[in-house]
Amino acid sequence: MQVVNWLPRTELPFAAPSRPELLEPPEALVEAPVAPVPVVETPVVPTVKPAERVKVEVPRPSLASTRTGAKPAAEEAPVVARVAPVPPPRFALQLLRAGRCLLLVELPTGESFQARDPAYLLLKDMLRAAGLPDSPQIIGEPVRWPLLVRGTMDQGPEAARDFVQGFLSVRMEEVPCACLWLIGLPAVRFAGEADSDAFNRELQIEGLGSAWAVPGLELLMEEPQRKAAVWQAMRRLMARWKESNESRCIVPPDDRGGPGNCS
Repeated sequence: MQVVNWLPRTELPFAAPSRPELLEPPEALVEAPVAPVPVVETPVVPTVKPAERVKVEVPRPSLASTRTGAKPAAEEAPVVARVAPVPPPRFALQLLRAGRCLLLVELPTGESFQARDPAYLLLKDMLRAAGLPDSPQIIGEPVRWPLLVRGTMDQGPEAARDFVQGFLSVRMEEVPCACLWLIGLPAVRFAGEADSDAFNRELQIEGLGSAWAVPGLELLMEEPQRKAAVWQAMRRLMARWKESNESRCIVPPDDRGGPGNCS
């Protein structure tokens, strides 16, 4: 704190004389009058409110009308179900000729017949009982299906049927036959368009003529009781391939139901 003037109440010895002007009270400060600032009134401009938009209520269709008349915004694309490809059937067939008959025989092992194969020996017995040569002639290579191991070619059941029937049609045009033997289920199914229910029956195949459905050689060896039914069907059809002026011995089946031998 800074002291401007200091005056003692008593006279101090050896002090300088006091100055009376310092004892007078200070004059009051006179404030200059402040001129009032004139207030200018600004004219009030009335604000114009924007005109309110009139709401127009549009009637909405009811739920019932939308169900019947309204169309979906986006039609769903139809889902195309993918059909699983059918695996190709597997079989091997050999075409033989015996007298006036053609024989389409299922190869049980998939390989060509050998002279001492049990299935081939059974076939020779059946030919002797039918009055046909017991040494049939092999025609061409075996028909093995599927034709290709890889590839995109259709090798399903229908393609196999068309191939087998086309193969037989070509061979039968070269050398006609009196009756076609279909031995084994694959031969009956893909050449005769039939199933195991057609065993021991005569079939009429369009484009191929008359055919005889016979159980497979392997099945006849496993179930010998089937040989009696084969023999009975053979006797009914034998006139188809026998010459009218030909004398053949007709041998009844042996004790096991199989064909007998001429004595």
